[in-house]
Amino acid sequence: MSEPKMSRDGAFIGASVRRREDPRLLTGAGRFVDDIELTGQLHAQFVRSKVAFGRIVGVDLEATRATPGVVAALSADDLVMAPIAALLDRPFEQFRPTEMPVLAHDTVRFIGEPIAIVVARTPYAAEDGVEAARVEYETFDAIVSADAALSQGARLLHDGAPDNVFVDVSLFDTPGLDDAFERADQVVEMTIDSGRQNALPMETRAALAEWDERESQLVLHTPTQVPHLVRTATAASIGVPERAVRVIVPDMGGGFGLKCVVGREEIAVAAAAKRIGKPVKWIEDRKDALTASFLAREQRYVARAAFAADGEFLAFECDVVCDMGAYSCYPFTAGIEPLMASGEMPGVYRLGAYRVRGRAVATNKAPTAPYRGVSRPQYVMLLEQIMDQAGRQLGMDPLDVRRRNLITEFPYTSINNITYDPGSYLESLDLCEQMVREEGWFERQAEARAEGRHIGIGFACFSERTGYGSSAFAARKMLVVPGFDISDIRMDLDGTVTVTSGTMSHGQSHETTMAQIVADGLQLDISRVKLHQGDTDRITYGFGTFASRSAVIGGSAVQLAARALGEDLLEIAAHLMETNLDNLELRDAAVHRRDTPEERLTFEEIARVAYMEAHRLPKGVSPGLHATASFDVTNDGTFSNATQAAVVELDPDTGAVKILRYFCVEDCGVAINPQVVEGQARGGIAQGIAGALFEEVTYDTNGEPSCASFMDYCVPTAMEMPDIRLAHLETPCIYNETGAKGAGEGGTIGAVGTILGAVNNALEPTGTLLERTPITPRAVHAALTGGTR
Repeated sequence: MSEPKMSRDGAFIGASVRRREDPRLLTGAGRFVDDIELTGQLHAQFVRSKVAFGRIVGVDLEATRATPGVVAALSADDLVMAPIAALLDRPFEQFRPTEMPVLAHDTVRFIGEPIAIVVARTPYAAEDGVEAARVEYETFDAIVSADAALSQGARLLHDGAPDNVFVDVSLFDTPGLDDAFERADQVVEMTIDSGRQNALPMETRAALAEWDERESQLVLHTPTQVPHLVRTATAASIGVPERAVRVIVPDMGGGFGLKCVVGREEIAVAAAAKRIGKPVKWIEDRKDALTASFLAREQRYVARAAFAADGEFLAFECDVVCDMGAYSCYPFTAGIEPLMASGEMPGVYRLGAYRVRGRAVATNKAPTAPYRGVSRPQYVMLLEQIMDQAGRQLGMDPLDVRRRNLITEFPYTSINNITYDPGSYLESLDLCEQMVREEGWFERQAEARAEGRHIGIGFACFSERTGYGSSAFAARKMLVVPGFDISDIRMDLDGTVTVTSGTMSHGQSHETTMAQIVADGLQLDISRVKLHQGDTDRITYGFGTFASRSAVIGGSAVQLAARALGEDLLEIAAHLMETNLDNLELRDAAVHRRDTPEERLTFEEIARVAYMEAHRLPKGVSPGLHATASFDVTNDGTFSNATQAAVVELDPDTGAVKILRYFCVEDCGVAINPQVVEGQARGGIAQGIAGALFEEVTYDTNGEPSCASFMDYCVPTAMEMPDIRLAHLETPCIYNETGAKGAGEGGTIGAVGTILGAVNNALEPTGTLLERTPITPRAVHAALTGGTR
């Protein structure tokens, strides 16, 4: 069957169509989990550990059960739930399998770990019941750093994780590395640390579960990025078939990776609702969100880099240690950060020899989940500081060091065995530098330094691997292998189209961008397209939204499904109009004849035949208008790329860092909706700046988290955000249907290294180099005054 023929260029792909979600969300008509009220609904909260590390001696819930309004108080002894086990198919010396109980029953491993669930008639009664619970512990010394966890004689968090290591991999050790260091003209040594962060979506985690007696099905409403994976884990834990669990995601207020893993609270709420027989709702409060939810980013990179006199990047070795907290997240495991870092360095740079070791270490902190960028903000920060330092040591312009080593010929297979598809690495650097120069910032910096002011300019070049397919996740040896996505599409009698996707929007405008893809594919107006997502009963399986996969993989599945539906429309029309397929084209929600353009069949007319007059259909064509398609990336995925630059000024009196200007040149392939892409870039840059300058979760020696409210966890506001100038390049993806490369994480990936590079550039006259984020005013002040940091 031939491909549907377009009579014109697409009207919607590439257009900044106004977001279709906005009227609903901006007028308060959005429907989030906490907006849903069910008949007989009860409310849940969790009894959580008050110690970081200890053995549970006893759990006394009698006073809780006697609390007015409390309906049930259930511990691990009352709710039989299989533990959550995230697994890699790697030998034991590389991966140590451990389990995360849904409710802790013998050992607690971080403050805030759930021990029991309290269900009551009101949220306030549930909180009172939590306060009445009594848990007795035998406490152990808390392990609150990776160094302490790895130290000789440290107590093990898990019997199955010797030396408190979840993952220990040495993915690359190429020949010639030691020789390269021997013949190098300059060797750069650097240790980079990044602080622990909270992804901090506006909507906290939540769950509302009810037992549907008619369907014999547990219905779980939850704001997750991965509804099918939540269904799989919940069914396995509570011991029911997958069809007996339905996961529905209403509107969702952000995720950023935090919600692409399965939380134990979701499963406990589902189990409690099934046992009690009434709907149970849990809304995570902000304190628990800040202290007991999944965290990320606490990493250390100890690196050496060898350079020739002309700036050639000869060799690189790195030891990566990631503090993953107390448990391994499902389905990505505790390997998510060290495997990403080890497998994807050296990023955008050509390299002769590479050696890396990556470890995921267990500590008495809330566990780690993916967070926007997953290790790439950290290793890009490392590599960009190395490029800057190499320039200083070689007496070269650091931008020329980058140019000497950037990948410029494509496809390019790197030292890490990844093949990079065509991109614009050098072009983005050149354009970004041009933007900085044409605004006169280099001259203004020189003038400011002559006046004794501390202005710095920093750059970061990077790529963002997006659209990881099944083969990429299989290479990590994951037993749950995300990758493909499926799309269903149908046309109704009135010619309107409903498309269902396995992706899950948490703010990325899928209702708009997916509709743009369908509207162009079928040549009808976007107002006639409706998207469904986030319901496991509507589509066979999907892997949700993370790793910038929605447009790359989910969008390609949607486009293929729309194409298949278009083929069906053409086939039916060819039969009804007594002509051949090559004489037909889709245009203006109708099928037109090419030889007599005024002769047409509207989609409504074709749909009427397909549904109401099936006897008129061509032989072998089934009634109805419905198509299904799937898409997977069979190569190494695709790479967006960008260069970012920042201009900062340091206050010598307070150590404050003020961002004067920010630049970003990005290439995410075909921008389905440029306005949405710009929003992604600006939001990502804001989160990167937050990690560079403001946000950090710290712990005292007892494992008590320092940030129980926004009084302690420093979140930047619009007042701290700089003016951002954006420019776009476009190198379409050659491996998928949409040409899009993904844009969800790039802003964050580059911003941390850009800001650190700018601060260090401002500090060059002092001879001080900062190597840790967030960059605190104390550290800057000490560097400027020669004091102690």
